[in-house]
Amino acid sequence: MPRSKDKQRTWSALFDHVQKALGSPPDLICRLVGVKEEQSVQCMYLESMVDKKTLDDYVLKSLMAGTFSEVKHPDAAADGFFRELPLSLKLDELAKQTTDALLAGQCVLVDTDRERLYTIDMAAPQQRQVSEPKSESIIRGPHEGFTESIDTNVGLIRKRIRNPFLRIEKLSIGRQTRTTVLLIYLKNLAPERLVEEARRRLSAIETDSVLESAYIEEYIQDRILTPFPTLTNTERPDVASAHLLDGKVAIMIDGTPNMLLAPVTFLEFFSSPEDYYQRADIATFLRWIRLISFFTAVFVPSLFVAATTFHQELIPAQLLISLSAQREGVPFQAFVEVLMMEVVFEIIREAGLRMPRAVGQALSIVGAIVLGQAAVDAGLISAAVVIVVAITGITNFVVPVYSFGMSQRLVRFSFILLAGTMGLFGILCGSLFLAAHLVSLKSFGVPYLTSVAPANIADWQDELFRAPRPWMNGSRLPGFINLLKRRK
Repeated sequence: MPRSKDKQRTWSALFDHVQKALGSPPDLICRLVGVKEEQSVQCMYLESMVDKKTLDDYVLKSLMAGTFSEVKHPDAAADGFFRELPLSLKLDELAKQTTDALLAGQCVLVDTDRERLYTIDMAAPQQRQVSEPKSESIIRGPHEGFTESIDTNVGLIRKRIRNPFLRIEKLSIGRQTRTTVLLIYLKNLAPERLVEEARRRLSAIETDSVLESAYIEEYIQDRILTPFPTLTNTERPDVASAHLLDGKVAIMIDGTPNMLLAPVTFLEFFSSPEDYYQRADIATFLRWIRLISFFTAVFVPSLFVAATTFHQELIPAQLLISLSAQREGVPFQAFVEVLMMEVVFEIIREAGLRMPRAVGQALSIVGAIVLGQAAVDAGLISAAVVIVVAITGITNFVVPVYSFGMSQRLVRFSFILLAGTMGLFGILCGSLFLAAHLVSLKSFGVPYLTSVAPANIADWQDELFRAPRPWMNGSRLPGFINLLKRRK
């Protein structure tokens, strides 16, 4: 009897520690389950984290019937399903492991007679079904997108890459959130140098919380003070799989559908997944359209400001007369007009994104048309400025990656300021600085302007151009991946 009382005191102390650590939450359930005559097991779980139907059918009923076994139920996770801990462990350590298990959606069984504690994975996180990604439109290709469940996302990758060399390394980042982060790569394709660098950067992160992939991205990017992304992200499993097959690494974060991919080069932002799902000539044409759109979005407003303010001699006489007639009575300089309209356009765009979807598009389109026409009629701006701002706004959306489109917007404003103060000389200085900045950037040790600087003509068949697939070496990795493999 004294020994039984000691066991009961151990259980009571453990429960008190767990309850105190969790703050006595209302969803903490503790049940006494009879197993055999004069024998019982304490069952503890967080009601909001477990699958109650599976818990009742697999654990509680089988315990009371004496048929409970340690065999996985059909919906069990791949690992960590059943763990056993001795009650002889130090109370603080036992309480910590019990608390961690409860927060991970596990059921804790305490068998005081056998002096054992068992944790069983019964997690049932709330998640949405696999659906088409919202931020990446799909014309042709798989209509599956990642979800907020990391297990579902791993399954979507394994569905496409059935390769035993696929490696998945698990980390826990965030002192408060303890977010699960996965480093994914193909061992036979990814350079060991790249994998080690990704592993080092992830291990060095010290933060309280990780709620989205952007938290991780800011810690592991090569340079903070740059408008250009040195990593890319995607919600599409087919895109992530294609990058893994190119020898890159992927970083998956629990709770977000966005997966990070590294390394990335400047020209890769002008490629779309649909380029590989249609004919090579059409894909090449569209890539050049995107590249032209980039230069249009960045330079057209600044060139307009410089030409109309400082260098009228560069404008054909007939066009100059037309522009002068439009500007008659306009109180502002071209620099102020363009800057003001660009800011208003950005405000309308942000308002359209934040408004309910049913009215967001109508607000963006109607707002831009009405405000532009009203401003011209009121004599505040010239019609040419409205055309310039509209063209740059449209071309900004041509680039497939949203984060790169944001970079274009920031660079465009910089060039408008340079053109308004120094004319073409300011644009030239800005262009030289931009080129030097892009050349200096790296993504996980890979030069950002690869394969232009340093040049690698062999990679041009799938960058500025998309060669027909029979002409391409299907087993060949990108040049920068091979370069990383050769480095020691």
